[in-house]
Amino acid sequence: MGGIVKINTVKDYNEHWGLENRHPLVNVLEGSQIKRPIPNCQKNFGLYVIFLKDVLCADYLKYGRREYDYQENTLVFVSPGQILGHPADGSTYQAKGWCLYFSPELLRGTQLGQHMRDYTFFSYDVNEALHLSLQERETVIDCLRKIDDEINNGADKHSNTIIASAIELLLNYCMRFYDRQFTTRKKANKDVLSRFEELLDGYFSSNKPQSYGTPTVAWFAEQLHLSANYFGDLVRKETGRSAREYVQRKIMDTAKDMLANPEKSVSEISYALGYQYPQYFSRAFKKAVGCTPNAYREQR
Repeated sequence: MGGIVKINTVKDYNEHWGLENRHPLVNVLEGSQIKRPIPNCQKNFGLYVIFLKDVLCADYLKYGRREYDYQENTLVFVSPGQILGHPADGSTYQAKGWCLYFSPELLRGTQLGQHMRDYTFFSYDVNEALHLSLQERETVIDCLRKIDDEINNGADKHSNTIIASAIELLLNYCMRFYDRQFTTRKKANKDVLSRFEELLDGYFSSNKPQSYGTPTVAWFAEQLHLSANYFGDLVRKETGRSAREYVQRKIMDTAKDMLANPEKSVSEISYALGYQYPQYFSRAFKKAVGCTPNAYREQR
């Protein structure tokens, strides 16, 4: 039995697999390279990691307190600081599929490094993984092989830039594939939005604003058992607005309804909506509606 293993560098992960260090900042692994069973352990990554499980197998991931079976043709993304893996209990697994892992240092000074945060799927939960068609799988593997070939060619002054560009191409394909996945899951997405609307309505008809303040995207994502980034991307794909804009619009619509009641003061309304101070509410209302709450009330 052991604790969480820190994987801070590409060399650390190579040693976990029993591989030589071909490049200090990046590596591509194909499962057939690993001839021996690998002891299970939980790993705290200091790297970006992309797993492609292209066959069904018995090993599985544990992410946080949840366990997930790998599925055929699934991509899982891990960013620095995430903990992933099965607890060290003496069991082993046989590596299968593909794995790309690279250090944040590889991205410094590159175009990819400037907008890495745009690839929000690195913060998705494992159950929000990308499920590939056979054609998409071949595209991903082709990108991985190009990166692998560049690593094998040996380092020169162009290597890191070329590898970073190849990783960027792979991630851009993944953005396209996620768009396709959001589209093909329309019914499930609509169900999520319906539950989101119910939670929004229920929030203001309860004492949650007094307990938790104004509602946040993270709170709704947690209630829906989704990561904040995945939930935000889903809402944007379905509505054309960010989840934050969606929540803010609901707050302002609720505020307008409350302002129609002359017996409620602006201060009472602001506290009922979860604002700690009335001036915060007035500022937010004016920014969203174009006038102060009192001016809006007078216009009615």
